[in-house]
Amino acid sequence: MDIFEEFLSSVDNKENREKMKTIFMWILKKFPNLSPRIAWNQPMFTDHGTFIIGFSTAKNHFAFAPETKCLNHFLDEIESAGYDYGKKLVRIKWTESINYELLEKIITFNIFDKSDCKTFWRK
Repeated sequence: MDIFEEFLSSVDNKENREKMKTIFMWILKKFPNLSPRIAWNQPMFTDHGTFIIGFSTAKNHFAFAPETKCLNHFLDEIESAGYDYGKKLVRIKWTESINYELLEKIITFNIFDKSDCKTFWRK
């Protein structure tokens, strides 16, 4: 978790910082084979050197980016959860609860779908 300390310290609101820390700790516990890293100044998790999911923060929300293929695969569930999204990321307002079941499905999908991937991003 030390790798994310600088990023977490940049989140001004203590409650928001704790929310991000809780998410990261949950991922590390649920998916111990994933590697945490910082790239492009953003926290992310990789598996065998390939991108699985990344995070960013803004004033009113945080976002996770699972790559477009994965996002499109779960679009109905993302909409059902009430989350805002764009072409490459899902935005969750700081005041919204986190659908950990959906997050688990998204991460699991990427791990299995990219199990033979030899590049950081999908081609």
